[in-house]
Amino acid sequence: MEKRKWPALLALDLLYALAYVGPLAIFLLMLWPTNPQILRISRTMAITISTFCVLTVVFSRIYGGFHIGRQKSRPIIYQMSLSVFLTDLITYLQLQIMNVNANNNQSLEFFSVDFLLLLGAVVIQILAITAFTYLGNYFFFSINPPKKCCVVTANDGDREAICSKIRIFHKQFVIRDCVNCTSSQLHEKIRQNDTIILFHLPAKENQEIIEYCYKCQKEIYFDLSIASVLAQKSGSFLLDDVVMTAHTRNGLNLRQRFFKRALDLFCASVGLVICSPLMLATAIAIKLDDGGSVFYKQKRMTRGDKVFEIYKFRTMREAAAAVEYSAVKDDDRITRVGAVLRRFRIDELPQLINILVGDMSVVGPRPEMLTNFNKYVENMPEYQYRCRVKAGLTGYAQISGKYNTSPRDKLMMDISYIEEYSLWLDIKLILKTLTVFFKQDSTEAFVSAPAVGEEEERKDA
Repeated sequence: MEKRKWPALLALDLLYALAYVGPLAIFLLMLWPTNPQILRISRTMAITISTFCVLTVVFSRIYGGFHIGRQKSRPIIYQMSLSVFLTDLITYLQLQIMNVNANNNQSLEFFSVDFLLLLGAVVIQILAITAFTYLGNYFFFSINPPKKCCVVTANDGDREAICSKIRIFHKQFVIRDCVNCTSSQLHEKIRQNDTIILFHLPAKENQEIIEYCYKCQKEIYFDLSIASVLAQKSGSFLLDDVVMTAHTRNGLNLRQRFFKRALDLFCASVGLVICSPLMLATAIAIKLDDGGSVFYKQKRMTRGDKVFEIYKFRTMREAAAAVEYSAVKDDDRITRVGAVLRRFRIDELPQLINILVGDMSVVGPRPEMLTNFNKYVENMPEYQYRCRVKAGLTGYAQISGKYNTSPRDKLMMDISYIEEYSLWLDIKLILKTLTVFFKQDSTEAFVSAPAVGEEEERKDA
């Protein structure tokens, strides 16, 4: 390795350490003036530091850690800041509970001078994370130039779609070649590039190109298909002397359904209690805005092709809301109050009632409009597989997708969720839904009004 890269590598290692150790040090130093026991050898010090470290690991697993070089700076800052904030809050609560004793407080004091110190710690931690992230990406990309990339697609439309996404990550990839999967120059282009990106290829061509890339020892990226999702989530089985891929899952079993329903009831009940003041204020605001109905109901599809009525706060003019097509940029059907409700996903809160009565789950594929559902199944029969679990309020497609993410790509996210379901995954996705509020492009609108049945329901959280 060139000598000039060593300083940058050492700086990166230091930043990685500071990104995780720094928030702990800031928390301890900020709370130390009123809690000297946290910086002297004591049970309080051991418990506080241990709790902070464990929570840091847990929330890093949920929200993503210091992924320098793999993500843009802003998502890293948002994820790390949210992780640190929750870690601070829980550790602070535990510290205040431990302070209820004969030598300190006679009762639990959550909002005290300590709380102001906590807020100061959070601000300093976020500023530090921001600095570490920008510096980290600067050093990483100074020693790791963009990879030469060849894009392989089956048609011009897919090529433009994937290239527009690749260009967002211009520091990671530089597009050198775009080639059709049937081109006679395909193998030559693959050999000339570092990274090969395959997008929406027919199954046969996709498999052949992957095998050739593997032969040439090329880095490969390819979009998911049902077969690849199943392969990822399957185990291996030795049939005599033949290694087989074993896929034995067929939806959620009885025990999984029981725990999922228990989580749904808990989250919906707690959510309705906590959000009831906000929901009341929203109802009043809608009434004062145009005097129309507060709620909007629409038939949707859930597990087993069951049709139910989904509840939302009305965000469009009452007459216009009956026209079933997705919102577009500067849509004049949306009311003034509705624009705010959509921006912060408040219009989705009534679906807690759907969850409570059993029509929906907290986590699962978003329930689709019947017109859209029938259209998608007609053009893409595998779309039916989403109905193997209950429709949900949030999920992979809502967290990682956008408003205008294609139905096929959202389907692959939903199938991935169904195949890797676990109670921990549901908890993780529920907590990770908080990151949606920081995504500026999560509600990226369609430019023009789509025909009925041609676009999927708005990405909700």
